[in-house]
Amino acid sequence: MEIKRTQTVVYTARQRRFRQLWNTKLLYLLLLPGLLHLLIFKLAPLFGLVIAFQDYNTFQGIRGSSWVGLENFKVFIQDPYFLVLLKNTLLLAIYNLVFGFPVPIVFALFLNEVRSAMVKRFTQSLSFFPYFISSAVTVSIVYTFLSPQTGLVNRLLDGIGIEPVFFMAEAGWFRSLYVSLNVWHSFGYGSIIYLAAIAGIDPHQYEAAEIDGATRWQKMFFITLPSLSNIIVTMFILNIGSFLSVDLDKVLLMYNPSVYETADVIQSFVYRQAFASQGFPNYSFGAAVGLFQSIVAMLLVVSANKISKKYSESRLF
Repeated sequence: MEIKRTQTVVYTARQRRFRQLWNTKLLYLLLLPGLLHLLIFKLAPLFGLVIAFQDYNTFQGIRGSSWVGLENFKVFIQDPYFLVLLKNTLLLAIYNLVFGFPVPIVFALFLNEVRSAMVKRFTQSLSFFPYFISSAVTVSIVYTFLSPQTGLVNRLLDGIGIEPVFFMAEAGWFRSLYVSLNVWHSFGYGSIIYLAAIAGIDPHQYEAAEIDGATRWQKMFFITLPSLSNIIVTMFILNIGSFLSVDLDKVLLMYNPSVYETADVIQSFVYRQAFASQGFPNYSFGAAVGLFQSIVAMLLVVSANKISKKYSESRLF
């Protein structure tokens, strides 16, 4: 009886990679739209940053515009108003981080303790609602509530014998109003990731804690919160990356010349200078300041990640 022998095919490393690529071609096709979006709208525009080092002229284009090097950066940094802008931007960023970052965490922790599923769903939906309202509408609501003539707040103040206050025209109130509005606008949506992380905690840990006689507060502080530590550190690093970025839409809608002292930030200043209503827009100046902010943000993220890597097990990269 003749025995048939099977021949083993040996593929080279390149052939193996090609076969693996061909076998997973459908997965790569699913990835293709996202890669195209990243390439067209995120990576390709980076080449336009060259205008930050030029005296860019719209009619001459990038190739025809004269090269000025770091002149646009020097103009911005040497401007006497730069320190005021930096102070306002840093204060808004710090207040927003100090008051805005913990609120979604606290909200998620307390919402997790609600036993009624109906109440939990209703509260969660209600907290999401402000996020889907445009900044223009939310600022209009604030103006309505704080109106010196018809606003509910000033009517209450008048009822207790206090003179009406024009909150939106006083520089001292701008930061408090901006941070409060920003927290109210985004805390519900920001809590989603923490609620998802809480849902992934092993329930046996809570059962073991109950057997040991732990209270709900003890379970929250010794099980839930430690289990969220990794995601909290990651989100904190991401928030550090946008430290010098404020919500420009809210700032532009809320501020006016009477509150420039505390409301004028780097982005609003660039908006006025680079896209002035009189004369031609100064795109080079706007690009230079935007690049300056991006570089600072990158340094902050890298620094925060190194500190996190040194003192904890969580890091972004």
